[in-house]
Amino acid sequence: MRLLALPVLLFSRFFVWYARAEFFTSIGQMSDLIYKEKDLVQSLKEYIRAEEFRISKIKRWAEEADELTKKSTSDPEGFLAHPVNAYKLVKRLNSEWATLENLVLEDSTHGFIANLTLQRQFFPSEEDEKGAAKALMRLQDTYRLDSETISRGRFPGTKYLSSLSADDCFDMGKIAYNDGDYYHTVLWMEQALKQLEEGEEAVNSKVSALDYLSYAVFQFGDLRRAVELTRQLVALDSSHERAGNNLQYFEKLLEEEKEKSPNNTVSEPEPDTNLGGTYVRPLDYLPERDVYEALCRGEGVRMTPRRKKRLFCRYHDANMNPQLLISPVKEEDEWDSPRIVRYHDVLSDEEIDKIRELAKPKLARATVRDPKTGVLTVANYRVSKSAWLEEEDDRVIARVNRRMQAITGLSADTAELLQVANYGMGGQYEPHFDFSRKAEADVFKRLGTGNRVATFLNYMSDVEAGGATVFPDLGATIWPKKGTAVFWYNLFRSGEGDYRTRHAACPVLVGSKWVSNKWFHERGQEFLRPCGLTEVD
Repeated sequence: MRLLALPVLLFSRFFVWYARAEFFTSIGQMSDLIYKEKDLVQSLKEYIRAEEFRISKIKRWAEEADELTKKSTSDPEGFLAHPVNAYKLVKRLNSEWATLENLVLEDSTHGFIANLTLQRQFFPSEEDEKGAAKALMRLQDTYRLDSETISRGRFPGTKYLSSLSADDCFDMGKIAYNDGDYYHTVLWMEQALKQLEEGEEAVNSKVSALDYLSYAVFQFGDLRRAVELTRQLVALDSSHERAGNNLQYFEKLLEEEKEKSPNNTVSEPEPDTNLGGTYVRPLDYLPERDVYEALCRGEGVRMTPRRKKRLFCRYHDANMNPQLLISPVKEEDEWDSPRIVRYHDVLSDEEIDKIRELAKPKLARATVRDPKTGVLTVANYRVSKSAWLEEEDDRVIARVNRRMQAITGLSADTAELLQVANYGMGGQYEPHFDFSRKAEADVFKRLGTGNRVATFLNYMSDVEAGGATVFPDLGATIWPKKGTAVFWYNLFRSGEGDYRTRHAACPVLVGSKWVSNKWFHERGQEFLRPCGLTEVD
């Protein structure tokens, strides 16, 4: 497009010159054209250099992307098992490809732009990038990882190395800031500054990082550090109007604080050499947050040696069920009260592959039922995608349903469809009940099958790190193991809910977690699991 402008430019200049005089009639005047032409050639060469630089940037970007996609396409799930890879994929498709598009649009490569425009409708959105960033922060909190560990990609059990740039860290901090999350703003702006101090090249400057960091620190009430950080900002950019105003305001507040304190004991801020600070993570809506996250890390499990002696392994034939007589399942006690058991070798690799294949095109964002309205909706405390499979979808579904029925001794006639869930980057389901409480009496009314009496949960993948199923009230942690399943009753024999079964799916730190579950309902179990005589039978 720029080349097209050159003839117009040349014509306009020659037209002006022609209007002034007939240049061919005077060599003296024509000699001036030599310099004009030289000037035009220089302009053309600058244009070519700019174009070559632009093309070299595109080429370099393409080579890096090509190298990256060779790795990622050879093992997509393994590659995305590393949460930094997952975050950067979302960020690249939402932000960086758009930047490349603008760069390429400067030329007339219509074929590539048409293809890119077509493909972009399927790319992640800004909300996806925000969600991916929050997933990394969730992993950071749950597993007590510092920003340095995440930025350098030092995750356990990962095959692919990946790291965050200073700009990536800056963007993480900015997303937190825009969400009013000053705790993570501090953590990630500090990391961005650290990498910039190490000499890393970046689009975002120290000034920008200090701008966000100083205000976030101020929000924590750390006036002394806010003043020092703002002074550093002003030293780097004395024309930064907002920083100058903030510095005056912060210093005024600090002086007022000094005057109010006994004997003027508030000292002047000292130079902050490492830009570090320790701030408490704010409390949130989840009362058992600390217990839940400790269990996710494998800490705080409440199983005494005496109680462990009550746990056994056995072969289970479900009271001589014909389906299990020849090949009984291996049953292992995971917890004594309430009883939680694990069944080994419940699903074969072939069955798992088939179930995942059937579920993949049907996966949609998992929903929860609003306890007030009863309407299904998405929620931040459940981050996964799920699909429901019927027996008509494939005979393997019918076979798996019959197996779960045989193992539990319960009727699947009134059970819900097989639900398949895939937890991706930082995927989780915070503490919840599978059964409906008294305040939610109408949740399963339309089904006419009563409450969810039991849960049968199949693990369809190993998870390199994280992703445990935990029971905060019990202090129990159950780790995923491909091909196994865990089972527990949600209701007492009386039909009352067992509130000890409140459980959660911990965030996946490394890996891709696949599970499937069957919820058995009360109706149809009257003679298979008779009622008890007391509330806690």
